[in-house]
Amino acid sequence: MWALFGLASALFLGIYDIFKKQSLNSNAVMPVLFFSTVASTLLFTPFIVISFKSPELLANTGLYVPQLTAGEHLQVLLKSAIVVSSWVLAFFALKHLPITIVAPIRATGPLWTLIGALIIFHERLNIYQWIGIAITLVFFYLFSTAGKAEGIHFKRNKWIYFIVAATLLGACSGLYDKFILRRIDRVAVQAWFSVYQVVILLPFVLLNEKVRKRKNIHFEWRWTIPLIGLFLVIADYLYFYALSNEDALISVISALRRGSVLVAFVVGGVLFKEQNLKKKGAYLVGILTGILLITLGTVL
Repeated sequence: MWALFGLASALFLGIYDIFKKQSLNSNAVMPVLFFSTVASTLLFTPFIVISFKSPELLANTGLYVPQLTAGEHLQVLLKSAIVVSSWVLAFFALKHLPITIVAPIRATGPLWTLIGALIIFHERLNIYQWIGIAITLVFFYLFSTAGKAEGIHFKRNKWIYFIVAATLLGACSGLYDKFILRRIDRVAVQAWFSVYQVVILLPFVLLNEKVRKRKNIHFEWRWTIPLIGLFLVIADYLYFYALSNEDALISVISALRRGSVLVAFVVGGVLFKEQNLKKKGAYLVGILTGILLITLGTVL
């Protein structure tokens, strides 16, 4: 059953990426990001309030949000700052790059998480993980050659640097999750994280509004914007729920979650009529093969 929740999480995460691209095309970035995060916050706010006022109503529902100490709130706030930084970079990159370029780069996240774990936690790698790293790096290089065919030079395109930086920050968030989820309830982390991301974004959005109006950057409301927040919350909830199962294998769930890139790549590539799908698809399979070896290496 936990594997099905992992697959469902991947499906919602892939559709989430498609909604992002649809919302960002020819649109102002910061308002899209802000209103999508507000949508996810509105989903959790009732559960935070009910958990405080009438906790018995949510007992044993999987939606109860425990009280946190000041120190725990600061830890969640730090996670929010890391993730928001990653999202700002990723949203700008996704607006200016094809989704079939962005999705495979984001798929390399476990590689950088593993390297971080190697450095910070002194984890030892087995032969499968080393092979996975090598395969991922080789196909990542080949993937950069596919980008050149579309006039996207990885070394000279600033949006490539944006999405790479976003992926690295995402890896940092993954490492931090490993620390924070050992100490704080998963629902509390997800709920308060959704609140703090709005708190962090609000001043930047207000400052950006002056720049946006001065540069005449158009913002158009689209109904896919709140769906970004909705589908991310569902994807993360299913992911954490799968992890909470005693029999669940974290490495397998993480590998299944990588399947989201296939949804974003295939559906997004067709929907947005993007180029070189066969070549990029072949290189994506190579990247995912490497990521699969890295992820499953913990149980092989």
